[in-house]
Amino acid sequence: MEIFLGLMIPFIGTALGSACVFLMKKELRPGIQKAFLGFASGVMVAASVWSLLIPAMDMSEGMGKLAFLPAALGFSLGIAFLLMMDKAVPHLHLGCEENEGPKCALKKTTMLVLAVTLHNIPEGLSAGAVFAGALAGNQTVTMAGAFALSVGIAIQNFPEGAIISMPLRGEGVGRGRAFLYGAFSGIVEPAAGCVTLLLASYITPVLPYLLAFAAGAMIYVVVEELIPEASEGDHSNIATIAFAAGFVLMMILDVALG
Repeated sequence: MEIFLGLMIPFIGTALGSACVFLMKKELRPGIQKAFLGFASGVMVAASVWSLLIPAMDMSEGMGKLAFLPAALGFSLGIAFLLMMDKAVPHLHLGCEENEGPKCALKKTTMLVLAVTLHNIPEGLSAGAVFAGALAGNQTVTMAGAFALSVGIAIQNFPEGAIISMPLRGEGVGRGRAFLYGAFSGIVEPAAGCVTLLLASYITPVLPYLLAFAAGAMIYVVVEELIPEASEGDHSNIATIAFAAGFVLMMILDVALG
């Protein structure tokens, strides 16, 4: 039950953010949207470093000077995986008219949801991998640290849920449907986490690679999607300040609870 709750926490964050569609009448103002995107970026970068890459290298201490190898290889594979997903799955980013990936006749709303769903996959993988490490009794990954990562992802997912549901409402989608689209874009997180846990007995030897893989996939999302979207339009320091706030908060959570 404890593990199930840990894997569901990120999804709950997405659902709560999507519920903003019931409380707000208009679309998110550009400044608020920039702040949300910057904050999410900061949380993801900090989580990638403190919760994923550093533990991956600590687990590989026995390799001596080559302890960086699993982290470097896993990180590169995570980048490559998201790059291939970007090319294979049709999706649409906020503010864009042309979809990425294969040309298709899917609705704009569907492709917006697919875009968010795509970058929720690595977050689910990272939560599952960290809980798998904690269950395996690995001293580098604690159960408190795993929950810290889940809470950090949930905090980041709150604005993410609002960022997907509010624009959908602005496109004319009903409040209930906009909420469901936003909430269910996050269902892949507990699903990916559960799959990772089910394979835990097989992945334990490659856990450092898997942690770094999740970090690479998360960093890809930040650099490819979140930061460019936060930088669109008039220049502002809002996104930069929000990035710093998200980074510091996730760092504190991981160090204090891990």
